[in-house]
Amino acid sequence: GMTPVAMIDAMVAGDVKHWAVQFIEGKTFADMRATLAATDRLEKKTTNWSDERIMTALGAEGRHPEGLFYPDTYLFTGNETDLGILQRAYDRMASVLEEEWQEREQGLPYESPYEALIMASIVERETGVAGERAEVAGVFVRRLQKGMRLQTDPTVIYGMGDAYDGRIRSRDLRTHTPYNTYRIDGLPPTPIAMPARAAIHAALHPAEGDALYFVARGDGSHKFSSTLAEHQRAVREFQLNRRDDYRSSPAPTTDESAEGQD
Repeated sequence: GMTPVAMIDAMVAGDVKHWAVQFIEGKTFADMRATLAATDRLEKKTTNWSDERIMTALGAEGRHPEGLFYPDTYLFTGNETDLGILQRAYDRMASVLEEEWQEREQGLPYESPYEALIMASIVERETGVAGERAEVAGVFVRRLQKGMRLQTDPTVIYGMGDAYDGRIRSRDLRTHTPYNTYRIDGLPPTPIAMPARAAIHAALHPAEGDALYFVARGDGSHKFSSTLAEHQRAVREFQLNRRDDYRSSPAPTTDESAEGQD
């Protein structure tokens, strides 16, 4: 029961042995639980617990765990439990989200900080390029504002669960799940991953502009387009050097006009 400050002082002084566990942004709660289970020196309390039981123990009964834990490196000493680390990550996300929400741009299409967190998780999964996060958020915010579907593959993948084998097929885009943003209007019901502060900030400070589409260039970055015709040209261009992880939003097979979204 040391205070965090006392614990750090003791660590710096070398009085207390400590270890670290790292949770990576863009990973899921299931990934986080697997990381904790594989962490040596950490007392395991939650190994056989359901997600629901963990959330109840954290004072968050009934909440879906996805996205509610902050990805970071957490130091711990020999007498700490996995539940203690989960509590720290949960509290940290709550405070980061609250800080960012207070500073948000006006006029965003979110009814709550939780909806911004959902958007942040999509941004986190869509791009690893720091300079693009606000642009990606801008595309999705404008789509929401115009009543267009988000049509983003990472949500589809999340909804597929264990059925995802590394590829999305056209039938997957047609299959109704609560997370299939080619089929549902608005945001999915929960986050799809753990977003870090930069993605949360982007969701709450989307870049201005008129882009409504983007396509992966194949090098990790994206080409943004403001019209469907421009987007389809970009898709053709970048499909030439297509890789297995090629993605666009929306996918090139989707005929938007057929869905009455033009």
